[in-house]
Amino acid sequence: MRAWLSVYLKGVFMGAADAVPGVSGGTIALITGIYERLVGAIAAFDPAVLADLPRAYDARARARIAETVRAMDVAFLAVLGAGVLTAIVGVTGVVAGVEESSPAVLFAFFFGLIAASAVVLWGEVRLDTRDERAAAIAGLVGAFLLAGESAGAAVPHAPPVLFVAGGIAISAMILPGVSGSLLLILMGQYVYMSNALHEFIAELVAIARGGALEAALGPAIAVASFVAGAAVGILTFARVVKWALATRRQVTLTFLVALMVGALRLPAARILTAEGAWPVERVAATVLAGVAGAVAVLLIDRYTDDLEYVDEDPAEPTPAPGTD
Repeated sequence: MRAWLSVYLKGVFMGAADAVPGVSGGTIALITGIYERLVGAIAAFDPAVLADLPRAYDARARARIAETVRAMDVAFLAVLGAGVLTAIVGVTGVVAGVEESSPAVLFAFFFGLIAASAVVLWGEVRLDTRDERAAAIAGLVGAFLLAGESAGAAVPHAPPVLFVAGGIAISAMILPGVSGSLLLILMGQYVYMSNALHEFIAELVAIARGGALEAALGPAIAVASFVAGAAVGILTFARVVKWALATRRQVTLTFLVALMVGALRLPAARILTAEGAWPVERVAATVLAGVAGAVAVLLIDRYTDDLEYVDEDPAEPTPAPGTD
């Protein structure tokens, strides 16, 4: 139980990071020593097993299903996922509340997080080749233009858009240094999905107390679309991103850092267009929030600076749940 509690708590830390733009849950997985196990479990999924599910009555099909379940380390993923979900619900609840009461403070905090993340990763940027320069321009210009659309609330929240957003965000969330929540902000879906998630939970509670099902339909569709996209994304697109980092690492990292820099337009626009007067107290709170966001990222970088990817020795026994 102690080992599984350790896995759950690591999931909580990952979820808290995933829910905050500019911080990567993959970085937390790397810090806590479960990154290789997590990626290996996800990569072990074989789409061919889906054809065996309707034929579970057959002994050979059941054997293939059982082998896939063992290879995917499903118990580990379930406990870790429970921790991630717990933190995401809690953190996004705070975000939704602050966004309603003090949007300038919230987006100043996000600005600090994103800006510091770009600074931390700046050492990975190279502009020596034509491909690297093209990647930097594409990331910077693309993010800047998309951030303008998002800041103007022009991005729709239709189920197909949420499906794509879920796939992209979850793929980024498992990679160290890449923030899925930042991409959600860039796509104009972060605050919307935070509100939809908590509205859905509130409606479920109301239904349990005898409320009507119809009220939960809207948020349920939003959450289901996002989760479906996340499920597809983590099993497919995440492999593409991992391949890009493995084969074109420098170009990919340059693109990602440029994406962060261009994305700063969105929180800056939200701060500058925040309604209400700007007394000294509000200005001070906004500046302090930005500084706090930057310091949070710099502290994380301070303790992850020397971490490296290490392949496990296949001759060694499988580690116990939650061991580093």
